[in-house]
Amino acid sequence: MRSVMKRPVVSAHRTRHKSAWMFVVSLLLLALPGLVEAQFNGPAPNGSLTLNRRALPTTDPAILYPKGRDIRLSPGDLLTVHLYGAPDYASPVRVSIDGKVRLPLVDELTVEGLTIHQAENLITQKLVAAGMYRDPQVTVQLTESPSQFITVTGELHGVIPVVEEKRLFDVLSAAGGLTATASHMITISRPGLAEAIVVDLGNDPAQSAQANVPVFAGDTVIVARVGVVYLLGAFKTQGPFPLKQNSPLTLMQLTAMGGGPGFEGKYDDLQIIRTIGLDRKVVHIDIKKVFNGTAPDPPLQADDIVFLPTNEMKAAIKSGGISTLMGIASILILAVRP
Repeated sequence: MRSVMKRPVVSAHRTRHKSAWMFVVSLLLLALPGLVEAQFNGPAPNGSLTLNRRALPTTDPAILYPKGRDIRLSPGDLLTVHLYGAPDYASPVRVSIDGKVRLPLVDELTVEGLTIHQAENLITQKLVAAGMYRDPQVTVQLTESPSQFITVTGELHGVIPVVEEKRLFDVLSAAGGLTATASHMITISRPGLAEAIVVDLGNDPAQSAQANVPVFAGDTVIVARVGVVYLLGAFKTQGPFPLKQNSPLTLMQLTAMGGGPGFEGKYDDLQIIRTIGLDRKVVHIDIKKVFNGTAPDPPLQADDIVFLPTNEMKAAIKSGGISTLMGIASILILAVRP
């Protein structure tokens, strides 16, 4: 009778002992996640979050390289008129508020709205009509124009006067040149165009000639600041990290820059927080799946916040170290002893 009654006790004791050891093994596996993770199998498949939208460079040649746009004269412009064979013909003359200039032998001429070539032809016709010259060679030079300028804003600031054709590199150089914090993705706002022109300067000198597009009076050249992304939570290194020039920064790259996620991180609930205007969106990602290549490695945008929450149990183990883990195991072992 006694032997019959002992068997359930022994069975229950073994069951508790087995459960305790299974719990200890589970803690050890949590403490050493690298032993049970799948081997990294390379970059994740191409893909991105629906939130990621980058400004694409303009590729239409008709927009990047439009036909020549002649400067048209306006009040306040300072002109220098050269007449071949008569070096003292006229001193520099300024277009009056009513759009006229006063020149020797031809009196007043209305030049407002004319191109430089049209102004030259008009002066030539007036000199011939006055009977002073048969075939005068007239050259008009625009030396100053308060209404013809290009505005540069953003990381660079400047108002660049335009008295002849300008190229993008000329404008950027006149504004002080690109700084370390200036983006290589340049935006040009041009009157008359529904969308802004986006030019990628790139880092390849062989491609720089294609980026040196013409810029015209009235254009606004916007030089953005190189963005940063913020790494917060259970990472070995936290803080802002600059985006790379001309190449996307992905979640895996940012994680590597931050030294990788800490043991205490809640890997299945990493959050990418993005604010567009007043709208804030949060995307939840399992970072283990990204590491294993079973989920896309999302590219990041400026001002994104990458937050990895903390698993409380894993944090408690980490704060106490291996001694805490062994202490818990010892208590469980003693608890199941008869």
